[in-house]
Amino acid sequence: MLGLVAGTCAGYLVQADREPTRLPSLSQPELTRSRGKAPEPLPASLDRQVRTEGDLRKLLLKKPAGTKEPAWFTGTDGWFDLADYTSTYDDPAEMFDAMAHGFRRAAVTGWETGTYSVEIRLVQFRQEESIAAADSAENHQFWATFDGKEWDSPWTDGDKNTKSWTVPGTEDGMAYVHTVPVAEPGYEPVYSAEAHAWRGDLAMEIWIYSTEPVPRKTVLGLAERQMERL
Repeated sequence: MLGLVAGTCAGYLVQADREPTRLPSLSQPELTRSRGKAPEPLPASLDRQVRTEGDLRKLLLKKPAGTKEPAWFTGTDGWFDLADYTSTYDDPAEMFDAMAHGFRRAAVTGWETGTYSVEIRLVQFRQEESIAAADSAENHQFWATFDGKEWDSPWTDGDKNTKSWTVPGTEDGMAYVHTVPVAEPGYEPVYSAEAHAWRGDLAMEIWIYSTEPVPRKTVLGLAERQMERL
């Protein structure tokens, strides 16, 4: 043991007398300062955030001439608060709790003609934990094509009674026409169509109800023009 201790001490003494070995230099090219003017900021017409941070109501399609506001319209001066928005769901209380942390605001417009009514919503999300706008659009798209044989819904019966098309100018925006009307005792049968897409933190919803089958070009045209404004 004395020999082991002596050898260790001797090793430390020898090492202490040696010059320290220099480390190799880091390979780092010299960084030069850029010259010239900085790029100009995007104009408001091209900066999407400038537009979506402003008055969302200005991004909604204008009401066609000769139309009127639907009697069932519940927006307040073109806005939906969270309570108004979730009241349109089958279970408002559950949706209110689910969206309380992600919902930011929603702008809404609508009009009515002699045979059909339209409602368009732009719903903006905070998107702090997820891409909530995309999730919202995908959720609506799922329910638009849900097989009515498995879920007690009079609106759709899978692909047989629902036709769908991609919204022009989008990758995953979809428009749907439900070819079978809802017929309840004492009420006139109602046909419907809808479209759902998203861009950035905004989800677009279009709902059409009519006493006659909704033409494909009607819902696709509205969806395409609304997405162009975003």
